[in-house]
Amino acid sequence: MAAANYSLNVKRQLLDPNFESYRLSLDPLPTYTVELDAAVAEVKLKDSQYTLDHVRAFGMYNYLHIDPWYEDSVYFVDCKGRVLNLTVTLDTALGKPKEVFRLPMDRSSCENHLCASLSFASATWAALADGTGKLYLLRTSKRGDSAHTRWEPLFTKDLGEPFILIHSLSHVRAGFLSVELLLLRIQQDQLESRGSGFSVFLEWLTVTSSSEQGPERKYEVTKSRVLRGGSVPHYAAVEPQGRGLMVASEKPFQFTHVDGEPLQDPGPEAMEVEEKADPIYFWQQTAEDITVSIRLPEGTTKDGVMFQLSADHIMVGVQNYSPLIEGQLHSLVDPEASTWILKDNKSLEISLQKRNKGAMWPELVPGDRRGEMLVSEEQAALLHERLNHLTAEDLNPNPEKEKPPCNSQELEECDIFPEDSSSLTRFDGTTLKPTHVVNLGSHQYLFTVAIDPSEMPCFCLRHDVDALLWQPHPEQPDHMWEHIATFNALGYVQASKRDKKFSTCAPNFSYAALGECLRRVFIYRQPLPMDTVLFNRKQGKQVGQVAKQQVASLDSNDSVLGFRATNERLFVLTSNHLFVLKVNN
Repeated sequence: MAAANYSLNVKRQLLDPNFESYRLSLDPLPTYTVELDAAVAEVKLKDSQYTLDHVRAFGMYNYLHIDPWYEDSVYFVDCKGRVLNLTVTLDTALGKPKEVFRLPMDRSSCENHLCASLSFASATWAALADGTGKLYLLRTSKRGDSAHTRWEPLFTKDLGEPFILIHSLSHVRAGFLSVELLLLRIQQDQLESRGSGFSVFLEWLTVTSSSEQGPERKYEVTKSRVLRGGSVPHYAAVEPQGRGLMVASEKPFQFTHVDGEPLQDPGPEAMEVEEKADPIYFWQQTAEDITVSIRLPEGTTKDGVMFQLSADHIMVGVQNYSPLIEGQLHSLVDPEASTWILKDNKSLEISLQKRNKGAMWPELVPGDRRGEMLVSEEQAALLHERLNHLTAEDLNPNPEKEKPPCNSQELEECDIFPEDSSSLTRFDGTTLKPTHVVNLGSHQYLFTVAIDPSEMPCFCLRHDVDALLWQPHPEQPDHMWEHIATFNALGYVQASKRDKKFSTCAPNFSYAALGECLRRVFIYRQPLPMDTVLFNRKQGKQVGQVAKQQVASLDSNDSVLGFRATNERLFVLTSNHLFVLKVNN
């Protein structure tokens, strides 16, 4: 995994250090129900899909798709293979969802088929996967028109193993239309022998038109890139114009194939190991002096020794040889009290008197690695005694201290640091190498939401107790991710919802929503000014703003399959009903 080279910069002006809590509001949430003609095409996990990655990718899949180009317009696929759309203009006059496309009915013949997935590439294009491995590119015309024009398939291809679509976008380059698609598969992998036996694969496809315009315009896959990873990504999206790819995951991803050909794995870069030569000199010290022993060439005489010493500099050598020691000393010495002696014409022993008595030197000549310091048993015992206070055999050797050491057994589940630290990586679309890596650490991923269709999807992370929303800006390498909104205490609140299945927020950040597996929906509104004067009972201060929490209970016993929010409404999809909650007027 590439080393982290970037960090997320929090905008302090978007944080509220004085936020206290959400106030439960009993104001009713208007809820409108649409009964479906046919059940949603839910695909339950099979016995062979037993890993946590299968649950995250397919078991927790959001079957409801929102159109970021047209407000209050949602789509889903029913068990008859129909792609249905509900566009809300008036809550009290909700019509039946209208069919815009129909998939073939032989999907169940595929043994390991997945749920159908939909992604909107532009205001007039959509991509659809049927769950058996077949991909459709559909021209939708302007979906906001009330005519509900039938979608026209312009490209169909069987890509083999089943997959789900997680992102798509279209762009025009040199007059040719290109559609970037990001597919996700979980397949058995022989290389994954230690774990579950499955690996996660992301396939980045580029589909391009063969001509600029005209009825003969055809589409074909012009580029295919495959990434392999060890966990389902929390976030994955292609940059505008297909310039790169961003992936946030617990375990790193790496490109393995391009156009079906395996990439040459450069492997880990070999570290340059410098063979350590035998020391030229040895030295040891006491509180008052330093003794240096230097090996000399055989036959060296006293006249051949070159020795220069000042208060802060030393040079020792032999005639016709390069200096054996030369450089500035670590600290000052007394040159007049220092001596040297030649022993058996084989070694030179130097005695240096420290000017600052008691100070221990870590090096003789800073930066010189040709010598080795010798530590006596007395000095080792002294060092051990000095450092003994930093270690202890008991968990709390001094129970009378005001602040006892941290006990990991007292931590709550949401406070425990994950074993695999998540990372956010940006890959260059040309070199396929990571250019920006952020270590997310304990910043728990919460959800992904499309705020502006012209920008990449945003992602929400937990920072301390808050939830912070981040907008990627790939065109700004020095400011790649921008903190654009904060949901106070939402990180802490969502951790307490043990049955939480979905979470999202409004594009204008006016509220965040959590949905449980059954029935209950929680709305957390941003603080708003009070119409009346309100005082805090404990502090006696006037309260200027209040953040409200609302709870809605759906009239259904079916599990929640889809969950999407707009500025005014929250859409909740179950097997047989589509609920529309009016959140804002």
